[in-house]
Amino acid sequence: MGNPILRVVDLCKEIDTGLAILRNIRFEINPGDAVAIVGASGSGKSTLLGLMAGLDNPTSGKVFIEDVDLFSLSEDGRAGLRGAMVGFVFQSFQLLPALTALENVMLPLELAGKRNARAEASDILGRVGLGARLGHYPRQLSGGEQQRVAISRAFVTAPRILFADEPTGNLDGATGEKVIELMFELNREKQATLVLVTHDAEIAKRCGRTIRLKMGAQLE
Repeated sequence: MGNPILRVVDLCKEIDTGLAILRNIRFEINPGDAVAIVGASGSGKSTLLGLMAGLDNPTSGKVFIEDVDLFSLSEDGRAGLRGAMVGFVFQSFQLLPALTALENVMLPLELAGKRNARAEASDILGRVGLGARLGHYPRQLSGGEQQRVAISRAFVTAPRILFADEPTGNLDGATGEKVIELMFELNREKQATLVLVTHDAEIAKRCGRTIRLKMGAQLE
C-alpha cells in the first residue's frame, strides 16, 4: 500500500504528578484510511489526538507525518506542517464569532495565500447545504449548521489528514448522523485520511479500523 501517512511510535504522556495518561502507543495509518479511536472517558483519546497533531508534546515517543518527525520541528515548523497537511473538527465547533460562515471558511485559505478563497469557500458551503447562510454569523446558526461550517473549514484546504474530536458530541442524534455522513462523503471524495475520536459505537463501525484505549494503554 506504500508508506503510511502517520506513524505513532512508543508514545507516552505523563502529567507532573507522574500519572501516565498514555503508555507506549504504537500504530500506523495509511493514506485514505478512516480510523476510529475509542475508549471510556479519561482513557486518553483526546490527548492522543492532540499529540498526533503536534498540539502538545509527549513525555517520550515520536509521531511521524509523511516521515517528518513532528517533535523534531519548532512550534512554527509544526504549525506550518499543520497548515499544509492537517484539518481539524472539534466537538465545540471553534468558529470565530466575529466572522460570518463564509469568512470562517475563507480564513485558512487566506492564511495559505490562496487567491480564490471566496469562491472555494462559497463552493464547499454550498455543497454542505449552506449556500443561503454564507453571511450568517455563528450565533445565527443552529448547532448542526455550525458544525457543517466547521467541517467545510477543515476540508476546504484539501488536507491530507483530518482529525475529528467527538464531532457530534454537541448535536442531537439526527443532526449528528447527517454531519457524520458528510464527513465520510468528503473523506471519500477528497481522499483525506480521517482519524476520529468517538464514543459512538455506530460511528466507529463505519471506520475501516478501530484503535481502542483503556486507561492510557492500547488494546488493539
